Amino acid sequence: MDLSNLKPAKGSVHSERRIGRGPGSGLGGTSTRGHKGAKARSGYSQKVGFEGGQMPLQRRLPKWGFKNINRVEYKAINLDTIQALASAKNLDKVSVEDLRAAHLISKKDLVKVLGNGQITSKLTVEANAFSKSAEKAIVEAGGNAVKL
Repeated sequence: MDLSNLKPAKGSVHSERRIGRGPGSGLGGTSTRGHKGAKARSGYSQKVGFEGGQMPLQRRLPKWGFKNINRVEYKAINLDTIQALASAKNLDKVSVEDLRAAHLISKKDLVKVLGNGQITSKLTVEANAFSKSAEKAIVEAGGNAVKL
């Protein structure tokens, strides 16, 4: 056996139906489209969400909610995470670049420091925003909270 005598399995290959080729084919006339109606016409394409004329789901459900286009999203970083990073890397200043290098945030993330956990060493922390409890905890530990 070689490539010159390979054949598909018997019965697995059959000719495609040729629709709309006259009455002799058995598939002429309406060409399997039935009589009248939108689907029988040329150029028919069903719109997304069309339910046969029934009121579509997206129009039956009420409008709800509000998206504030001015919302600013921050990536939340807790004090215990900052303390762990500072201890591991032996830092006295934790900046956004340090958090990026540790893969805690991605390139375009804005950082907000939250007050969960404790700061045990004197640290200067740079971030875009601080919660009141986080800022208080950093200052009480003798550090500095710098807003970017």
